[in-house]
Formats: sequence, C-alpha cells, structure tokens
Amino acid sequence: MLVFKGAAEVRLANGSSHCAGRVEVKQQGQWGTVCGDYWGMDDAAVVCKQLDCGSAVGAPQYGHFGPGSGPIWMDDVACNGTESALSDCKHAGWGEHNCAHIHDAGVTCSEYTGFRLVNGSTPCGGRVEVQVLGAWGTLCASRWDLSDAHVLCRQLNCGFAEAIPGGEHFGRETGPVWRDSFHCDGTEAHLAQCPVITLGASPCSHGNTAAVICSAGFASLRLVGGGSRCDGRVEIFQHGMWGRVLDDEWDVQEASVVCRQLRCGEAGTAYNPPKPERGTGPVGLRGVRCAGHEANLALCNTSLPESALAAGVAEDVGVICWGSRWVRLVHGTGRCAGRVELYYQGTWGTVCDDGWDLSDAAVVCHQLGCGGAVEAAGSARFGEGSGQIWLDGVNCSGAEAALWDCPAGPWGQHDCGHKEDAGVICSEFVALRLENSDGCSGRLQVFYNGTWGSICSNSMTLDTVSLACKELGCGDGGSLETLLPSGRVSGPAWLDNVQCGEKTSSFWQCPSTPWNPQSCEDLRDEIHITCNGNSEQPGHHCHPSSCSLGPFGAEQSGSPHSPACVP
Repeated sequence: MLVFKGAAEVRLANGSSHCAGRVEVKQQGQWGTVCGDYWGMDDAAVVCKQLDCGSAVGAPQYGHFGPGSGPIWMDDVACNGTESALSDCKHAGWGEHNCAHIHDAGVTCSEYTGFRLVNGSTPCGGRVEVQVLGAWGTLCASRWDLSDAHVLCRQLNCGFAEAIPGGEHFGRETGPVWRDSFHCDGTEAHLAQCPVITLGASPCSHGNTAAVICSAGFASLRLVGGGSRCDGRVEIFQHGMWGRVLDDEWDVQEASVVCRQLRCGEAGTAYNPPKPERGTGPVGLRGVRCAGHEANLALCNTSLPESALAAGVAEDVGVICWGSRWVRLVHGTGRCAGRVELYYQGTWGTVCDDGWDLSDAAVVCHQLGCGGAVEAAGSARFGEGSGQIWLDGVNCSGAEAALWDCPAGPWGQHDCGHKEDAGVICSEFVALRLENSDGCSGRLQVFYNGTWGSICSNSMTLDTVSLACKELGCGDGGSLETLLPSGRVSGPAWLDNVQCGEKTSSFWQCPSTPWNPQSCEDLRDEIHITCNGNSEQPGHHCHPSSCSLGPFGAEQSGSPHSPACVP
C-alpha cells in the first residue's frame, strides 16, 4: 500500500448531477477510473469533500454508474476520511490493479447532511426536518408521499411509513422551510439518494409541512435486496439492530404474516434466497411457525435466536408480496419521461402499445407525481425493453389511481413484441438545452409541460451559469452574453430568478420563482451563455441543440444510460 502526495483532479461521470456518478481521476493528462475493491464510505467522503459536494450518502462498488473506459488508475483505495483529495489516500499505485471496468467505483454526494423527526411522542414519528449544509429546516409537503416516507423511516431504523399526516399534526414549523421535492421510488436506503428538484417550486403554504408516522418498535420488519419494499429477504429489528431471519420450513403461512405486517397485501411467494443474496450479519430470529392469521411475526411461535432447530438446515428467508406492484419510466432523460415498466411478481416488464393513448399515459404520470400527460408514445420510442410484457390492451378512463386498476388483458397475456413497448412524456418532465448552439453556447432553454421555453436573467449569477454548463456536459463554468437584441419573446419564458448558490450541487436544486410561461417578455431578458468546455463530457454525448439532459439522468433501477432526445 503506497501513499502519494499532490491532489489529482477528480470528477463524477454518468450520474444525475456533478455530485453523483462513476469516480474518475486524471493522471498523466488522461482520465481513468477507480476500482471498486474495498471501496467504502470513507473513500466516498473524500471525493465529496474534494468536489465541494457535501456529505457522502452512497459508495457503490461495482459498476453502478456503468463501466468506464481507458486506464484504471487506482485500486485498493484506503482513505481514512480526513484527506483533502482522493489522490492523498493510500492505494496500490497508479495504474496498478487487478480489476475490470465492470467493477468501477461510484459515489453519491448530497448537500443534505441530516434528517430527523421532531415534535412526535417517539423518535419515529413527527415533522420532517432536513439539515442543508449545516442549517436545519422543515420540509414542505407539496410533493411528500408514502414512497418518500418509507425511505426516511427505513433510513432512521424506524420500519416503514404507516401514515403521512397533513396540516400541523406535529405543530407549526420553526426556522426555514425547504421547498425541495424528493422523488423516491421506495427502494432507496437514504432519502438523499432520491432524485430532488427545487427549480420552479411554488412557495410552501402555511402549515403544509411534511410529516410521517413510522411503524417502528420492537420486532419491526423490513425486506432487503428486492425490487421494492414489498419483496426481498426478511430482516427483523430487535435490541437496536437489524438481524436476519432464518428458518428450515419457511412457507406461505409465515410469508402471509410478513406481508400483512408490512401492509403489502397478500403473500405471493415464500422462498429461500440463493447463496449470493443471503445475509451475512447477525441473526435476529431463528425458527418461526405461523398459523397465517397473526398480525405480527413476533406473535408466531418462535424460538430464541440462540436455540438450535430440532431438524433441518435453517436458511435466510424471503417473500414476494402481491402488494409489490410498481411503475417506473426508463430510458428517458428524467424521472417523468420514458418507457413504461411495471414491477410484478418480482420482475420488471413492459406494457404493449395496443390502444395506448393519453388517458393511459395520464394515469402513469399521476401515479408517479409527474403532472399530466403530454404524449403517449408507442413503437418503443424509448427503446425496446426485455423480459416480460406484463399488460396489453390497456384502456384507462384517466381517473384510475394506478395503471393496474385500468381495464386490460390478464397479466402476462399479450400478442406483442418489445418493438411495441409503450412510453410517456409527462408535463413535469424537465430538461435543459442550449438552442441554436454551436457546441456549448447559445440561448439557455428549459423543457417543461411539453414545451421548450426561455429562462429569464433576473438574479442570474455565474454560479447558476456554472451549474447549467455542468448539467449540459459543457465544462464547469461560463459567461453571460449581454449584447442581445430587443424584441418580444416568442413562446413561453418558463423561469425567472434562478438563484443557485456556491454550494448547490445541481441546477435542478436551485430555487426560483414558480413555473410561469410569461416570466419575462423582452428578448434582452433571456439568458444566453457561453460555457468553457465542450459537449464531450463523460456520460453526455448528444448535441446540445437537439438533445437535452434531465435532472435525474439514471433509470430508477439505478442503471446508467445515455441521454435521449426530446422533441
């Protein structure tokens, strides 16, 4: 293990902002990656510090943000967390490794440095407060939902979310109120890992603060390693820690109790996870026998963790609950546009475009908190999926709460191929581009409600220009063009008073005035910028005049993909 002095430049590639992505280091004038062997939170913390991106909330090891290319510069990195640069940490030596790019290390940083629940009778219920770069404030509830609440409860070791009371259930807010909207799919381990958007948010109405009541308590359950909170390997919370559940005769009676306790509907499958998916931590419960009607797994006939089973081999146990149905959009450039995929019976699959129209798309957009439907796309507009085609002949009225509530053929029965996969573009899909660009300069525009529109220049600073250039893959800074013609703006001017701070990690987290198509009227008020880089930054390879980058560039499953074009 060697120690090297002198800070090498570092960047994060193929993530949703410049503060999340695959770790890349510049050495000998060439960018290369870092091997994920022994990669951990101390290493990620140093990267976040070096990039001035707040605290580390994730340190994925094995190609989470896609494989890089070129040299693998660092392996066996061992930071203690106090170093000022990644290159100050111990490692095997520049270019010395036994890795492939599928093992490239990643980092997710966040300006959110703390989360807590206040004014409740227990630590697991209360008004949601978030610490942003050291300052605590209350979270506005304008987009707060059960998926977000589930993630926070899990993060706080408080089980799952039982309720999200509105109004001033836990008292009136004190201090600042953050307008940030978290958009979790419910599988994240930490709220700061969820996509966040602040741009265009309306002021928070009085008393409209986020709150949650979690299920926490002795013998709370959680499911880990699955595709949703309602399937995966079973763990139980006892004596202040999570432990594995082992059994030698696990079947649907026990699985039914787990699904009921987690409010995930009926049990679909009881199983023993294959070896790669088994747990490695402490055992919380060994041996359990249920009749199937119990309200809580702890009410079943259980043996103490240290007692041996009478016969058989106790193994990790898992369940798939029928309540584990989810929808996502993939292979668009953001959370609110892409190919429609449904999670059912533990597997993601697509929807056939036969009869697919705006009413069907509207249900998906509403279900995802993405506003209304702008377009119902067919013919695999967002690429062909793989595996199951779950639904065909969908015929929604538009008023249904979920896509699976709409009339359709039976699950898994269809006469389609993946070339007919359905997609949607929702009104709250947002993206950024430079119009009439000669590379990385031009008029800055934002896509909202199905239309490209201008951004107005009031309160514009170089910090805002810098973040726009980073989001577009056009370097890390730029300048404002000031000699602009007069005249009347044609088309919408969506935003004004975009106020990015020095510490803001993403353009989409900058506060602004609410979305308004008449934010300014004179051409001289539109923003034109020139960035200091080119459009060949890592992970972004589309021409800025026709393509764009959305705020949440990775699929909800965590897989990376190239940006797609929008009309």
